[in-house]
Amino acid sequence: MIPFRIQLRSGVPISEQIIYAAKRAIVSGQLHPGDPFPSVRVLSREAHINPNTAAKIIAALLAEQLLESRPGVGTVVATLPGATQRARRDLLTHQIEPLIVEAKLLGLTREAVLEAVADHFQSLTQSAPPNPSSGERLR
Repeated sequence: MIPFRIQLRSGVPISEQIIYAAKRAIVSGQLHPGDPFPSVRVLSREAHINPNTAAKIIAALLAEQLLESRPGVGTVVATLPGATQRARRDLLTHQIEPLIVEAKLLGLTREAVLEAVADHFQSLTQSAPPNPSSGERLR
């Protein structure tokens, strides 16, 4: 079973959506360092994707150091690197720009955008992770 929710959106490649869903699960605390991550076979079967796509997703998360491969154990969620706050913030640059462009197109003020970001950040911080054993479908 995939230990995170995938919210499918049309027009966005499934691999990008799964990578985003995994990142979201890690930063929100739904997945913790050392938690097992699905194998290529399991990810492929559960997400209904080609095994090559599943392998590329896992490779991308390994390259971003969000996952690590442990001999005899498999792929697990990595301990987030001890980068400085500034270095971590710099990683967001390519994701922040589209947000700002959309906000300007919508005529939103800087304060409105910051408030929306703060509200969403708070909701992720306070949200309780879903319990996979409750029978809730995670996809």
